[in-house]
Amino acid sequence: MQEIFDRMRSPDAVSWNSVISGHANHGTLEDSVNVYRLMLKCSFVNLSRITFSTMLILAIKHASVTLGTQVHGHIWKFGFASYVFVGSPLVDFYSKTRRINDAKHVFDELSDRNSVVYNTMISGFFRCGMPEDSKHLFRKMPETDSVSWTAMVTGLTENGLGSEAVDIFREMILEGFLIDQFAFGSVLTACGGLSALKQGKQIHAYIIRTGYKDNIFVGSALVDMYSKCRSIHYAENVFKQMAHKNIVSWTALIVGYGQNGFSEEALRIFCEMQRNGIYPDDYTLGSMISSCANLASVEEGAEFHGQALVSGLISFITVSNALITLYGKCGSIEDSHKLFNEMHVKDEVSWAALVSAYAQFGKANESIDLFEQMLDKGMKPDGVTFIGVLSACSRAGLVDKGYQYFDSMVKVHGLKPTLGQYSCMIDLLSRAGKLEEAKDFIHKMPCSPDSIGWSTLLSSCRFHNNLEIGKWAADSLLELVPEDPAGYILLSSIYAANGMRDQVSGLRRIMRDKGLIKTPGYSWIKYKNKVHEFSADDRSNPFSDKIYAELDILYTKMIDIGYKPDMNSILHDVEETEKIKMLNHHSERLAIAFGLIFIPAGLPIQVTKNLRVCGDCHNATKFISKIVQREILVRDSTRYHLFKDGTCSCGDFW
Repeated sequence: MQEIFDRMRSPDAVSWNSVISGHANHGTLEDSVNVYRLMLKCSFVNLSRITFSTMLILAIKHASVTLGTQVHGHIWKFGFASYVFVGSPLVDFYSKTRRINDAKHVFDELSDRNSVVYNTMISGFFRCGMPEDSKHLFRKMPETDSVSWTAMVTGLTENGLGSEAVDIFREMILEGFLIDQFAFGSVLTACGGLSALKQGKQIHAYIIRTGYKDNIFVGSALVDMYSKCRSIHYAENVFKQMAHKNIVSWTALIVGYGQNGFSEEALRIFCEMQRNGIYPDDYTLGSMISSCANLASVEEGAEFHGQALVSGLISFITVSNALITLYGKCGSIEDSHKLFNEMHVKDEVSWAALVSAYAQFGKANESIDLFEQMLDKGMKPDGVTFIGVLSACSRAGLVDKGYQYFDSMVKVHGLKPTLGQYSCMIDLLSRAGKLEEAKDFIHKMPCSPDSIGWSTLLSSCRFHNNLEIGKWAADSLLELVPEDPAGYILLSSIYAANGMRDQVSGLRRIMRDKGLIKTPGYSWIKYKNKVHEFSADDRSNPFSDKIYAELDILYTKMIDIGYKPDMNSILHDVEETEKIKMLNHHSERLAIAFGLIFIPAGLPIQVTKNLRVCGDCHNATKFISKIVQREILVRDSTRYHLFKDGTCSCGDFW
């Protein structure tokens, strides 16, 4: 191309613009700029609106502020400032380089504005987080088109104004404008973000009527919308009915399964996707690794780690961040930190993942040190990072430090606390035994705690045996979630610890009348690629005789070195010997005994439990680790416990 151009004696405007466009599409930025400069020097009379438009698009593509502003100067110099065909890419350039005031100035100076430049300005305002300006300009447009309405739906959705996006979409239909795949995709994203299942179904019906149900882009958006609305079966049905599927479609369903707690299904679909000849991109693989993290399955996660290395996807930050979270959730904190150190580029998510991993593992000082390093490097922590570091302070009982970080979140980093951070502060105060202070903190909150906050306070009241505040927390919790048995169970424990058997019986009677059943505790351990699951007093395992014999031996040895069973956690009115037997046959102890029998010496025993480990089992496991001289890793519903030589990594603070 360049050789042919060089042979031309008198190239015209078409020739110059063609060679600039050719380099822009297939060459380097430098090649295009060199031809443009030569044109300015030798043939400026051939400059046209196409020349300037091409150069501005090139500046946008390479995010070159210098090139864009120089071209703007040339536009003024050669008298093209009034051309709307040039004005539109100029507005686009300034908005995409976050110079929105310059974009607005160019827009205002245009004497002739068409719908294209209006749409560009509207999108620019949205891009720079100025939705009110976008809405105002949209309503001032002399004449709107489908692109204008779609820009509004998309911009409102991207700016977190999903409800308004749905309203604009409805208005767009009533006005009779053509709805394309992009408008459908944006409004479905809005419905998913709002968990607006009813509106999502209505839009789905409209999609069917307008013939877009076989559109791959719209189908993928429907799968995503239903998944986010926690209607995974609808998502499955849409996916199955799609005539054509691409990586986006498969990923939408994989992520949907993971978000709805069906991580094993996500694994199955991932394998099916690859059998269909579609291979994962960084987002799909990262989502799959996240599903492994939810399953606490380090084996499958390690396999995906290998796949990331072989495919080269490990270089994507989304994949590396997912792996850091995976290893952290599976108790391999050293692997998390090693991977973190190997990353060439780290973002806020990378730091947040490691801060949270150390916090969950009970290593509060390491978590806090990482957070301070993050700040020193100029990283801006988000709400998730603060939940991690506040949790670390809570685990370590660092009340003053926690207050310091909570205050800095608002005053220094400009973040508005969510219920997540408020719950962390309630946890921090109540775990430290400052229950009155926790009560005062709740009274000063701008909103009432959620069920997690009340449950946290109630659990600590049980631990510290504070009946008065415990009753208040329980009443508040039961008012919020009257069908959740957790409030009744926790309050019963406080009554039992205070010898108030009549009140315990009364609560159990209420539960029975309401048909509420305590969530059963389950623990599981993996051995030779098979998961062995246990419930309390479970005898379904084929090796039950060996397991119970092992527990009897351990119990005798524990008693000999000072273990004393905590009878207060047993609410049933039975003999003391029966209470001891019930404690000794809790699900996590059965899983630990299985591990001691079958997992070779020298290897840690890893157990996962669906509920928070009880105080007596926590104490017993410390004794067991000392007797057998083995590392025992227990992941319960809130954190990791690494038991070693009679101690726990949580410092008995969980």
